[in-house]
Amino acid sequence: MKKTLVVLATAALATSAMAANTAVCKGCHGQNFEKKAMNVSKVVKDMSKDEIVTAMKAYRDGTGGHSPMKGTMQMQAKNLSDADIEAIAAEIAGK
Repeated sequence: MKKTLVVLATAALATSAMAANTAVCKGCHGQNFEKKAMNVSKVVKDMSKDEIVTAMKAYRDGTGGHSPMKGTMQMQAKNLSDADIEAIAAEIAGK
C-alpha cells in the first residue's frame, strides 16, 4: 500500500511538472500550440515529436534555432533534462 502511494505521488508530481512546462510554452505558442511565437517561429503543433525534441535540445545546448527565438528558447530549455524534453514534446505532439 505504501509503495503504491509513493508511485502515485511521484506520477502526480511528474504530471504536474510537465503541465507547468507546457503552460510556459502556451504563453507564446498558444493553448493548442497553434501560434507562431513572436510571429517568427514554426507552429509547433505541426511538428513531429522528433522534430520538437531535436529543436528543444538544440536550443538547450545552444547549437541551433532561429536567431530571433534563440535567446528566449535557450532560457526556457536550459534546465530541462532529456526526459523533460521528451515529455514536453509528447504532450505537444499529442495535441
